[in-house]
Amino acid sequence: MTYCPAPAAGRVSTRARTVLLALGTLGLAALGAAEPAAPGAISPENPAAIAQQLRSFETFGSVLYVAAHPDDENTQLITYLARCRDYRTAYLSLTRGDGGQNLLGPEFGDLLGVIRTQELLAARRLDGGRQFFSRARDFGYSKDYRQTLTKWDHQQVLADVVRVIRTFRPDVIITRFSPEPASTHGHHTASAALALEAFRLAGDPTAFPDQLPALQPWQPRRILWNGFGAAGGAAPAGVLHVAIDGDDPVTGASFAVLAAKSRSMHRTQGFANFSVAAGGGGPRIESFQVLAGEPAAHDLMDGVDVTWGRIPGGAPIGAAAANILAHFDPAHPAASVPALLELRSRLAAVSGDAVVAEKRLQLDRILIACLGLEVTATVPTPEVVPGEKLRVRERARVQAAVAVIWESTLYPNGKSVSMGHAALGPSGTEKDERWTLPKDTPLTEPYWLRERETPGMFRVSDPTLIGRPESPPSLPVEDTFLVGGQTLVVPHAIDYVPEDPAAGPPQPADVVAPVSVAFISPVQLFEPGSSREVKVAVAAVRADMEGSLRLDVPAGWSVKPRSQRFHVLEAGHGITLAFAVTAPAAPENAEIGATARVGFTDYNTGHVAISYPHIPPQLLQPPARLRAVCLELGIRGKMVGYLPGAGDSTAESLRQMGYTVRVLGSADLTPEGLQRLDAVVIGIRAFNTRADLPAHLPALFGYVQNGGTVVDEYNTPGGLQTTELAPYPLKLSRELPRFRVTDEDSAVTMLQPDDRALTEPNVITALDFEGWVQERGLDFASEWDEHFTPLLACSDAGEPPLKGGLLVAHYGRGIYIYTGLSFFRQFPAGVPGAYRLFANLVSLGK
Repeated sequence: MTYCPAPAAGRVSTRARTVLLALGTLGLAALGAAEPAAPGAISPENPAAIAQQLRSFETFGSVLYVAAHPDDENTQLITYLARCRDYRTAYLSLTRGDGGQNLLGPEFGDLLGVIRTQELLAARRLDGGRQFFSRARDFGYSKDYRQTLTKWDHQQVLADVVRVIRTFRPDVIITRFSPEPASTHGHHTASAALALEAFRLAGDPTAFPDQLPALQPWQPRRILWNGFGAAGGAAPAGVLHVAIDGDDPVTGASFAVLAAKSRSMHRTQGFANFSVAAGGGGPRIESFQVLAGEPAAHDLMDGVDVTWGRIPGGAPIGAAAANILAHFDPAHPAASVPALLELRSRLAAVSGDAVVAEKRLQLDRILIACLGLEVTATVPTPEVVPGEKLRVRERARVQAAVAVIWESTLYPNGKSVSMGHAALGPSGTEKDERWTLPKDTPLTEPYWLRERETPGMFRVSDPTLIGRPESPPSLPVEDTFLVGGQTLVVPHAIDYVPEDPAAGPPQPADVVAPVSVAFISPVQLFEPGSSREVKVAVAAVRADMEGSLRLDVPAGWSVKPRSQRFHVLEAGHGITLAFAVTAPAAPENAEIGATARVGFTDYNTGHVAISYPHIPPQLLQPPARLRAVCLELGIRGKMVGYLPGAGDSTAESLRQMGYTVRVLGSADLTPEGLQRLDAVVIGIRAFNTRADLPAHLPALFGYVQNGGTVVDEYNTPGGLQTTELAPYPLKLSRELPRFRVTDEDSAVTMLQPDDRALTEPNVITALDFEGWVQERGLDFASEWDEHFTPLLACSDAGEPPLKGGLLVAHYGRGIYIYTGLSFFRQFPAGVPGAYRLFANLVSLGK
């Protein structure tokens, strides 16, 4: 086994690696990430992970990697820095990827951002890094970093980057992208420009003084750009080459393997099967160019003291830690407990910055692991309600033959309960406690979604949360133990443990409202002056929930009845109530809310559960809101077939327009299965995600030839199942930025203003292109056969007009349409013109 190599001569040295025997079979999730982790992340059963944490404790040196999105990070470099060099290593992703695509399911926008947040955390658990975010929203592709900084709040995002630097206190900052404008995503360039700007401000006490004194100014040594691609031979002037080969001392896996596993967590972006071969494998050389700060001739950490010697009075701490590591017995981790307690006592007398405070927490986690101390608090239900009495079962045990006394527990209601000074042993001690959860306990919800956001920024009122990857536990607990005359505080969360192990591992219990409220459809279309039935679901978390439900409508709209009573007898069940909502006489968009009153308390949040096997379950409780769209809309035809692609809301949007929708599977793609349909709509990226589609294209094209209409929503050129995208030749370019229009307000020219697609049954005007969100479209066709007629042209500023966003071809007696216009984003946003134009496309053959 080849262990992680030390840096070459002349570089800042790390210690020689201790070869650990009897590593055993270790789960990658239990490697012990640098981020503070729950007890059990490292344990006596994982002695190599304990040793890795000891090496990390002994080492100073911190690196912050900065880029724009989930999947921008260099996972192999993060793995190397965290697991070979033992540095505190973190990735700051300015956005949560909420503006991207989802290849796993229907979640977009904020829901997708929650998933990608967890994908990044899953990646960090594998590569050993930590994770930070700013408040910037991923608003889609940007061709110019100046546009990005306009849509984001430049000063707020800059303040966030400075805050993360002052919080994490890195010695070195690394950007994934160059700060110089180039033909790349504007978010990419903006991330580097902001990192460079923040590097120059983070140490200035006059910059963002509102962050002081909670945070102290911090000046990193240097900031470097991590260029793409392997580099060979001598480095050009100003460019540093660093070899990052080697194997992880914990698992024996190569850094390439760990990095590939880390990257494979980005599954909503199609990286589920990312492998070492896909990542290049073999020897890897990374290149770096210093952007500002001190030069580096040999290593990223040139001139940086990566030992405890950098802390006044810290040299003896480093020597003691090295001695513990040198004598660490993988077969008997508890043998290190006396030395760890002595080290802990000496460390308490050392003053230092936030990094030293973090080292104290890390030492506590090492001590907990060597003791084999396990502590849990569980409730019998996965969800708890503010104001109700909880039954919490506390259990603690210790595997080591060391005297550990359980003194007390501090619960979320602020109550400290004595545990009777119980002496712990391998069999454990249990105690049930009943207490009332305060009525003002906040509901479980990602902290960045608690307030109404802007198109470019999330709003976060509590500055202590800014930068954090996720919310603190909804139900935090602190247990206090006495070990060797020292007090050890173990923070953790109250969990729910499923009775059936197959249902998944323990998860933190969620705080929820006693009833959830959600509109059956998040968008409702109305004709001017018309009344439509609006349905609202009320679900109960507890049995026998009784109350009233009302709709809150803006001026000009009316609702009958004003409120309705409900009574739900069984927990987990619900009822659907219908209201008649009447729209105003003139077209307009409105927001309608729903509120349930139980007793004297109002509740207006939904209950959205997200479950994918590669991330922990997620719960969102968004406000119950309906986008009510009053518009003049005509349709032709009745029955539309919808062929799902990567996931969108097109089927529900067609139903809102007035169509009957039949979702099509492979068995339906036959002449007989298609013949009674007035039109067929192909969902986004179906030609990328459906392996069954190529074999059924003859039937689909035959349907068009016999008089049918097909509307094919956009596909991307990478990973196509077939290049036969239409009955006539049509191509997509891999030069993606050239064939997309990122400005949602870009002027649209009607190339064929009299074409039926633009006149029947709805007359399309410039007003129909107002209020679009995020972009006009993407993956416009780059080349097409003469049978196709382009209907629209639009472009980003300073670029030639693109005509491949809406193409119509007559084939036989039918019509085939390809569109890159982002209808899939406009429909959930309730953009009237998008509905009107799409209705024309679906109606074109009638």
